[in-house]
Amino acid sequence: MPIDTGDLTDETYNAIMIEAERFNHDLTLQFGLLSYECDDEKDFILKSKKLIAEMLRYNNADIDDMFFGNPPKTKDFHNSLRKILDNISKLKNNH
Repeated sequence: MPIDTGDLTDETYNAIMIEAERFNHDLTLQFGLLSYECDDEKDFILKSKKLIAEMLRYNNADIDDMFFGNPPKTKDFHNSLRKILDNISKLKNNH
């Protein structure tokens, strides 16, 4: 059964969801949608890392679509994604 972001520990929620929200709500939505494809928190962490790797390869059109026609600067977007990855690397239950 898929998880909801409310099922995440505070540590994981803060590392990914809150950090994404600090940058832009549209980024938070991507991780929220991802949670419905995950079986548990470890799966969510793993898939979040894969999603971030994919997002780091997005072209301008992909970024424009993701942010509904109001894209951030690519450098700022990438910095935010790297910050989330850094947070993930510090999680105790990161496998």
